[in-house]
Amino acid sequence: MIPMPILAAAGLSLLLMPFAASAATLSLPADASVAVHVIDELTLDGDTPRQDDILLSPVSGDGDASHELPEYCVLVGNARLDGERVRVTTQALTCIETKGEESAIYSGEMSAAAYEMDGSYGLDACDAGRCKLTPEHVFQLKLASALDIEQQDNPAARINEQRRQAEGAGIANPIPAERPEPNQ
Repeated sequence: MIPMPILAAAGLSLLLMPFAASAATLSLPADASVAVHVIDELTLDGDTPRQDDILLSPVSGDGDASHELPEYCVLVGNARLDGERVRVTTQALTCIETKGEESAIYSGEMSAAAYEMDGSYGLDACDAGRCKLTPEHVFQLKLASALDIEQQDNPAARINEQRRQAEGAGIANPIPAERPEPNQ
């Protein structure tokens, strides 16, 4: 006979398996390219040849990119001066994809390098040893490996669902009955 706590744990894990297997995934193939730009202006020179943890965001509608990321994404990367070019690599991203009232959160690692829109490696943003990237400078990130990030838990979605239920039958958050004020 199997002790009850072990049986309960095994049953619970079997119930949870279909949810993990059917979770939505943010996927891009290896060698995919996405158009991005820096969020804040970045300047590199001989005194500051490297900057870590720069923030990038996707640019939609760029015909040269092979794929697009969700509109609401932040990518984290590093930039370093390399001769007369800026080398940018990424290590992480967080995206929120929205469809109507629903939203999905994706957060994980991403390995990609920056290329100019003409396909040349590194960014042409230097003049006489001083390099400046502005949010207007759109470039491509090419993935070094496939990207597969599973959708994460979204507590805000559960709260919004409870609010929507409260506006209806009021099961999750019943609308209080009208009562007189205590001071009246």
